Amino acid sequence: MDTKIIMDSCIDFNDEVFDNERIMERIPFKIIIDEEEIIDLHAGQNELIIKMKNSKNKIATSCPSPHEFLEAFRKCKNNFVVTISEKLSGSHNSAMLAKEMLKEESPESFVHVFDCKTAAAGASLVILKLKQLIEEKLNIDQIIEEINTYIDEMKTFLLAERLDNLAKNGRISSQKAFIGNLLQVVPIMCSNGNGELILKEQVRGRKKALNRLIDIIGEEGKDIKNKVVGITHVNCIEKAECLKSEIANKYDFKDIVIFDAGGLSTIYADDGGIVVCY
Repeated sequence: MDTKIIMDSCIDFNDEVFDNERIMERIPFKIIIDEEEIIDLHAGQNELIIKMKNSKNKIATSCPSPHEFLEAFRKCKNNFVVTISEKLSGSHNSAMLAKEMLKEESPESFVHVFDCKTAAAGASLVILKLKQLIEEKLNIDQIIEEINTYIDEMKTFLLAERLDNLAKNGRISSQKAFIGNLLQVVPIMCSNGNGELILKEQVRGRKKALNRLIDIIGEEGKDIKNKVVGITHVNCIEKAECLKSEIANKYDFKDIVIFDAGGLSTIYADDGGIVVCY
């Protein structure tokens, strides 16, 4: 089956994710900082961090258009599409509109759009699972069923060391962000099962927050022997490696994979941020 995997740039990456660019294509978000529009795929992590720190303004993102998805869909007869959570962006809606547009011009083409209900490492894990099922030559219905179950069972946690972007984007007041940064109050966010991020706990002290996150992973985990953990880091590979080691020592997950944050994840998690999914 001639099949391609299309995704927006909510996914984070390592060599394992993009070992075959021929069957995969990323459609980028755009990041707007101080009226400068940056194409996500062209955004260097360090460059973005510097621009974010130097800006006092809201940092905005713009999702791919239906036309951008349509151009990608036209390249292959069969397409599986993975987008960031519909609750976080209009990317899923753009992909669905593109699917309808393609149906009109090419009725024999196949497109299925997955709302991954997460982002960052979680979306990357969905891509890896999708690649595996395609390589195992499962039929379309089996792939859709397996991926939907995988998405529904996904757990997502975000540990944001800095509160600056939350303040710039109006999620918390500048005063709260200043005090939180000063006192090292670290929010631990989690998915609510419906594609939205909510506050789970606030922990004072970065080391305590990381240790608490490790405990939460065990408290929330079920059937972990068959699950892969994905860790996205923003400019903190040592912390990610330490977290991987601690999780491996404490729990019996099938595998633990580290991803370097792309542009969108860098905006969400900020410098020093960690996203854990499984």
